[in-house]
Amino acid sequence: MEKLFKLKENNTTVRTEIFAGLTTFMTMAYIIALNPNLLTNFGADGGPQLWNGVFLATCIASAIGTFVMAFAANKPFVMAPGMGLNSFFAIVIANIVSITGLSYVESFQAGLCIILIEGIVFLVLSILNIREKIVDAIPLGIRLGIAPAIGIMLLNIGLGSNAGIYSETGGPFFVMRDFFGSLTPALAKTNMGGGYAQMVLTVVTMFIGLFVIIVLSHKGIKASVLLGMLVSSVIYWIGEGLFLGTNPFAALETASFVPAFGDMAATTLFKFNFSNIMQIGWFTVVTLIITFCIIDMFDTIGTLVGTASRAGMLDKEGNMPKMKEALTADAIGTITGALTGTSTVTTFVESASGVEAGGRTGLTSLTAGIMFLACLFIAPIAAIIPAAATSSALIYVGVIMLGGLKNVDFGDTTQLVPVALMLIAMPVSGSIGHAIGIGMISYSIIMMFTGRAKEVSALTYAISLIFLIKFFLIV
Repeated sequence: MEKLFKLKENNTTVRTEIFAGLTTFMTMAYIIALNPNLLTNFGADGGPQLWNGVFLATCIASAIGTFVMAFAANKPFVMAPGMGLNSFFAIVIANIVSITGLSYVESFQAGLCIILIEGIVFLVLSILNIREKIVDAIPLGIRLGIAPAIGIMLLNIGLGSNAGIYSETGGPFFVMRDFFGSLTPALAKTNMGGGYAQMVLTVVTMFIGLFVIIVLSHKGIKASVLLGMLVSSVIYWIGEGLFLGTNPFAALETASFVPAFGDMAATTLFKFNFSNIMQIGWFTVVTLIITFCIIDMFDTIGTLVGTASRAGMLDKEGNMPKMKEALTADAIGTITGALTGTSTVTTFVESASGVEAGGRTGLTSLTAGIMFLACLFIAPIAAIIPAAATSSALIYVGVIMLGGLKNVDFGDTTQLVPVALMLIAMPVSGSIGHAIGIGMISYSIIMMFTGRAKEVSALTYAISLIFLIKFFLIV
């Protein structure tokens, strides 16, 4: 392990790295089931065969991309099909169905062509160091603001969209909006109906887990995040049995632990249909490829820079060593995702939880990657981790990442304005890339009209222009 990952050089141990990898995996294990749900409308589109294919592709592509990150870049970052990008891909597939009249499976196979081309483009850009030059073109002030903006985003996920409750009155109901945002508890109970008791259990569990993490962290226990999640999981399971009258492990009784590789081979594995994708027109295809590229590129760059900043992996100029290898791993993950049958694979923002748990090397990502492969066989076990437990970790890590604001020069409007806009844009838009784009545009405009235009590189202006076109050009 020492020879592979240089543990002493990075001031870490095997035990710490494994705990960190498990922590990251548990905070993002939801993607295993959520990704196939989003891409198949919970199995309604394409049937169970396609759902099984996307499920297996999610595990395999996440593992392979993460393994490349571990061994090529030696960084504690974990990859999986990106949230937001998978929803966008599902919309694209639905549009292909409506335009061409193809079945959902045929349209899905056509859409995979876009993901494959995007991954190849990214691989070439990474090998030629073009993506690394794009990273260098992001102004230092914006780089410093990425980590706290991601912190706000994690807080928003943890208190907002991560733990949704459904009931006979509808849903999803969320903690911040529907529980704390309700005028009175009576009104919240009326709105949520039978889901109110589960919401109360979720809120209590979430904050108990959060405070357990804080206390353990204060005592210097590096596995505090993982232990806090385990404590909150146990509390939630007990609460389900005592107060909700449900068996938290009921799903395990009928669960299948045998991977459906036959379904994957029939629906998604190497199933590219280039003739069908051209039915929507070459201009639309090119536009979609560019759109996926822009979102994926800056989501990945933002996550890498923001998380590396929190881990102390950036140099004085705000650059991360082995950025090229990390970006190459991202590209390989996306290509693998296309080959196996899922949307764009990218570096997950939840990697910050593993970094906070002490992860500093590729052994963290290797551990998480092994867990993804294990989920080919033990997915039902990963699925019983309650969302309230992962919310505890996301909230804690989000708060910690806010500390990066101390590095921002609030007296300099060229830093303050872009960072402020990113702080609100990232959680509201749900896209790290879009938030960076808004920050880049505002930075370029401020520099131009304050007499400092010559201090900005041509590539920075070009990136800002690309985002302007993306935001405002209707195609």
